[in-house]
Amino acid sequence: MTTVTQQSTVHHRKLWRYLIRHRAFYIMLLPGIVFFLLFKYVPLMGSFIAFQDYNIFKGYGGSEWVGLKWFNQFITYPNFGRLMKNTLIISLYQVVFAFPLPILLAVMLNEVRHMFYKRFVQTLLYLPHFLSWTIVFGLTYMLLSPTNGLVNQFIHAQTGDTIAFLQQPEYFRSIIITSGIWKEMGWNAIIFIAAIAGINPSLYEAAKMDGASRWKQFLHISLPGLLPAIMILLLLKLGHIMDSGFEQIYQFLNPATFETGDVLDTYTYRVGILQGQYSITTAIGLFKSVIGFIFLVVANRISRWTTGEGIY
Repeated sequence: MTTVTQQSTVHHRKLWRYLIRHRAFYIMLLPGIVFFLLFKYVPLMGSFIAFQDYNIFKGYGGSEWVGLKWFNQFITYPNFGRLMKNTLIISLYQVVFAFPLPILLAVMLNEVRHMFYKRFVQTLLYLPHFLSWTIVFGLTYMLLSPTNGLVNQFIHAQTGDTIAFLQQPEYFRSIIITSGIWKEMGWNAIIFIAAIAGINPSLYEAAKMDGASRWKQFLHISLPGLLPAIMILLLLKLGHIMDSGFEQIYQFLNPATFETGDVLDTYTYRVGILQGQYSITTAIGLFKSVIGFIFLVVANRISRWTTGEGIY
């Protein structure tokens, strides 16, 4: 018993010495840890109001427990199918069309040898990320307005007609995906540019000496080097499959486009914030989290099986 206690004491002393020796790194981690504790883990304690008829005046303790009432109400909501369909389709479009483009952009920028031109293009592509979605919507309206929009002026000059793009449900998803690509493509490419920079340059030199073309170099060196970053980001994207981007969609959404644009996040805003039904919105949040977790686990298992890469 004494030996076990002595070993435990020695172990704790070594641990404290290690922490003191590397204290600078742990101090740097502290803000991130505090952030996650305050804004990610502490709010989880409020998730049980999804099982209550929550009243802000009665609080957690005084509100009545109702079991799965709100989950049942949400699933039996007449427009549940539309909300799920729109959310999944927009998220799938983002994965299929928006996710690969930053990879392509990073590869193309890596081929540019003129440094001034390369940095100029990078800066130009990064800038839209810092614009709010309100400004992006304003720019889109200026382009697509049926009265004085640049696109409609061209269409009117060719056909004599105009198209109310922002009021037509069939154009809504295309506008959302296109504007999202324009705003975020350059910023999302940063990770892939960094991943390419981490590839050993001697591999490219050896490939050139063996007569490999640019395409072969990309296929056998750049792509395998990018694969870990691609798989991790793709898995994280699939984990957020139920999050379509409230800020963007809310700016573009109007009653005419509800058919193809109303998603879970916009419905949650209307019910939770505008109507004050906190229990059902918490239930929707838990529902989204469970679906996202299932997608993440399944996709990670498939990724492990096919590529050997995964987030855990």
